[in-house]
Amino acid sequence: MGIYLNPNNIGFKEAVASEIYVDKTGLIEYTNKVFGTQQKYLCVSRPRRFGKTMAASMLTAYYSCGCDSRELFRGLQIEKAESFKEHLNQHDLIFLNIQKFLSRVEKPEDLVLYLQERVLEELYENYPFLTEKEKCKPVEKKTRKLAGILEEIYKITGNQFVFIIDEWDCIFREEQHDTKAQTEYLDFLRDLLKDAEYAKLTYMTGILPIKKYGSHSALNMFMEFSMTNPKGLAEYVGFTEVEVRNLCAEFGMDFGETKQWYDGYQFRKAPHVYSPKSVVDAMLNQEFDNYWTQTETYEALRIYIDMNFHGLKDSIVRMLSGERCRINTNTFANDMTSLKTRDDVLTLLIHLGYLAYDMWKKEVFIPNAEISSEFVNAIEGAGWNAVIKAIRTSEMLLEATWKKDADAVAEGIDASHLETSVLTYNNENSLSCTITLAYYSARIYYDIFREMPTGEGFADIVFLPKINHSDKPAMIIELKWNKSAKGAINQMKEKRYIKNLESYSGNLLLVGINYNIKTKRHECVIETVEKN
Repeated sequence: MGIYLNPNNIGFKEAVASEIYVDKTGLIEYTNKVFGTQQKYLCVSRPRRFGKTMAASMLTAYYSCGCDSRELFRGLQIEKAESFKEHLNQHDLIFLNIQKFLSRVEKPEDLVLYLQERVLEELYENYPFLTEKEKCKPVEKKTRKLAGILEEIYKITGNQFVFIIDEWDCIFREEQHDTKAQTEYLDFLRDLLKDAEYAKLTYMTGILPIKKYGSHSALNMFMEFSMTNPKGLAEYVGFTEVEVRNLCAEFGMDFGETKQWYDGYQFRKAPHVYSPKSVVDAMLNQEFDNYWTQTETYEALRIYIDMNFHGLKDSIVRMLSGERCRINTNTFANDMTSLKTRDDVLTLLIHLGYLAYDMWKKEVFIPNAEISSEFVNAIEGAGWNAVIKAIRTSEMLLEATWKKDADAVAEGIDASHLETSVLTYNNENSLSCTITLAYYSARIYYDIFREMPTGEGFADIVFLPKINHSDKPAMIIELKWNKSAKGAINQMKEKRYIKNLESYSGNLLLVGINYNIKTKRHECVIETVEKN
């Protein structure tokens, strides 16, 4: 048993012993499936605090012959798999936490040298047939001696290795401009792993996908599972809906509010994925808060917002209002410096976890309330005073709506429109964006639905009170462009928009809003529908 060669299972043991442990051992069934095949190279990228290191520890505990993990996996999902016993603690394994190696060298260019020295020490201890001459030969800076030693071990013994590499991309995140050290590191990984007969499985995890150089990657043998396309590993990105429902039931927390706070990442094979760090902390602390975003300051997000590429500000304002934006993720170079367009920035924010992505519609959006509030914090210090003012005054607009003060509502929306004039304002869709942003604070009290089927049509915006705010009236907002607010009210009545809300027992407000293109002012009419 060593630190790098055949380590123990302590990391996974601590995870399983925690008050909240969500069984993700089904991932092992997938790695067993590709074990020793041409698909044996896996690069799995996730945002920080999304369980990357836990997964690496789990795989280490399972494959490493340096420990006995039979009891540790008892009762877990993988124990039911046919392949479970075949690979359990049966393989030589090399575990590399690149973050730790990088933190222990004075200069990034010493990373590869230091890593090889530490691993070779343990290989020499465990394989005594390696010649004294080879042991005494120094590891030079520009040599990749580790690969040669592993080849010699394989040649003599036939032993093959499992490689688990955690935080593989930290040099690209922490030493963003040291391209020389980055290139040397990539070349080392390519020499170590590509076409290596001694490699039986390689599982590499980090935040960023593999760095692109020109039209190809130095590590193009890897199959990538990322936040833009996690493929068959989608359910292992974070917590699934079923897992969160079970936790809410166990800890007595409201599932609806948990969903609003932490849901939002969606994939074809896992349509609802939750931020695991936030869910765990909310359950343990028995209250909802910004847990994931507290693990890094909002200045980290502001750096990218401040880049202010063409269309970036417009996109963020639209997403804050609840809209989605089309995006091309293919131009992103998988690093944090080669950002040239709005799409590059938004794609990076997907990988960092600040945005969610619908790969089928090619749309990006803010996933949940926790991250929405982080965007507000970031833009507040980025000179977006007008947008912040509109958000901060949204509580007053909501109060005016509850009081049925139509004039005050119209004036409030006029002001919000002026404050958010970055938006192109030429149709009902842009009007809807402005209105939703103007009612930003309503998210505290309501679940908000755009284009909701109601009666014989689709209501533009519907506000349904949350369970813990049942004293608030439901609201249906119908928008008109250069017509009349009263006409909007009439349409809601004629098309029976309230029909699908018959189960709601409180009062209902019908809010008609029209934008007059001649006066460039908004008009508002509010009526109450009494319900029993």
